[in-house]
Parts: sequence; structure tokens; C-alpha cells
Amino acid sequence: MTSPAVVVNPATAVRSASAVLGEHGFSALPVVDDEGRLVGIVSGADLLLAGTTPAMANGPVSRVMRRPVISASTTATPSELTATMLSQRLRCLPIVTNGQTLVGVVSRSDLLRILTPEDAVLAARVEIALRAYSGAPRWTVEVDDGDVNVSGPFADEAERKIVEALVRTVPGVRKSAVAS
Repeated sequence: MTSPAVVVNPATAVRSASAVLGEHGFSALPVVDDEGRLVGIVSGADLLLAGTTPAMANGPVSRVMRRPVISASTTATPSELTATMLSQRLRCLPIVTNGQTLVGVVSRSDLLRILTPEDAVLAARVEIALRAYSGAPRWTVEVDDGDVNVSGPFADEAERKIVEALVRTVPGVRKSAVAS
């Protein structure tokens, strides 16, 4: 979760909100009032559409923000957040407490980091490195608590040593074993 969230208020000019969105690379910005309550959300698409005319580009975000806003409570589980984001086709989800006070924003990548076991991420990184070396998947990669085992056919002992050295270069690898 990004907290505190990067936000705009309803009076922020569309052009300024576009600059904030572009600067941070987010897909949407929460719109909050002076008390920090979530009152709307404005996406990149909303801002692009509004920016097509000078009058709208200089106008306030309140004219183009969407409401009501789909949000989640701070007590929502990762599974609940995922279900909401998928069912509503959201790229990000504001997190609120006390009804509507914005606490932060959860993105799809935040949830992927939570829901993907570290060993699976490490295995994918090792497989990418091996594919970059060989051009195709040739070996089986297994990871257990940061310990990497690579098995499969090697052209010769030199290739096995190259693969072993390559695996050790992947950040997060605690120990490695390479066997044919």
C-alpha cells in the first residue's frame, strides 16, 4: 500500500492533477476534501478526456472525478482486496478508515507482492536468467527458502559451472545446487 497516498483536492486544476499523475506513474488519484475524506477519484483516462479542451484542462478536478468511490476498509484482507479489484476492474483501490478518511492506496502490484510467495518470485528470476543464457527453458528450477536447485541436462561440466555461477548472481539466492 502506498501511504500516505498522493492526492489532489476537488479544486485542483485538471492540468495540475495530470502533472501529478504523470510524475508518479499512478493509474488514478484519490480526491480528498480538507479533512482528508475521500470524495472522488480521477483516473488518467478521466484527465485525458478533460484535457482535450482548454476550458476543462484549466477547470477543477471536481468536474471530472468519479463518485461514489469504490474503496476498502483497513481491515480488508488481501483476498478481499483482490476480489474487489478484479470484480470492479480496478487498477488501484483507496483504503479508508472511519468511514471515509483516506489512509492509502493499494495497487495490483502491491497485491501481487503480497500474494506471490518469495520462493516463487526467486524461481522466476532464476528462470529468466537461465533463459537469457540459453535462449530457451532447458532446466528445472526449484526453490525452498532461498535455496535454489537447478536440474536437467548440461552440454558439459563447463556449462554446469556457468549455470551455477549465473544462479548465484540472482539477488536473493542463499545457496545453489546444480545437478544433471
